[in-house]
Amino acid sequence: MRRLITLFVAVAALFGCSQPSHFVSTDITGAAFGREFTAPFTDHTGQPRRLADFKGKVVMLFFGYTQCPDVCPTTLASMAEVMKLLGSDAARVQVLFITVDPERDTRQLLAAYVPQFNPSFIGLYADPATTAATALEFKVFYQKQAGSTPNTYTVDHSANSYIYDPQGRLRLYVKYAEPPASIAADIKLLLAGK
Repeated sequence: MRRLITLFVAVAALFGCSQPSHFVSTDITGAAFGREFTAPFTDHTGQPRRLADFKGKVVMLFFGYTQCPDVCPTTLASMAEVMKLLGSDAARVQVLFITVDPERDTRQLLAAYVPQFNPSFIGLYADPATTAATALEFKVFYQKQAGSTPNTYTVDHSANSYIYDPQGRLRLYVKYAEPPASIAADIKLLLAGK
């Protein structure tokens, strides 16, 4: 009986030391999608960018468009709040906003829109074919909905975000309207090497 108790204590200690970290967002570590852009995107300053450019930082990635009436500004405002909650750790985080409306979202428009939420945020755009291929790689849905004129259309799109760890691995799927405090806690775990 004593040997059985000793064995039980040893096993419990072993598992207690190796318990996985618990994320609030959905852990998708090892997912076989969203590994890289199909081609470089251009940022709102005119620089070509790939995901690999941000290794060493946690990356929060969101697909949207500047004329989005609700989901996009809400998400970017939430990400700005996350950065505030992170304090000095925010310097180790990069937020990327990829437009799904490259016909209207010019470099100038992205430069005026994205950094107003946080000066460190980067807006990215590409041609329509590259945008479509990248959305497919990231399992992001988007579709134009006609407006009253050809230029007043809206775009239905996925509202989730992705988070990558400092090694550049896709780790977390963040649902729309996840509280900033929960996202910040998840990012702190990734920054700590979890």
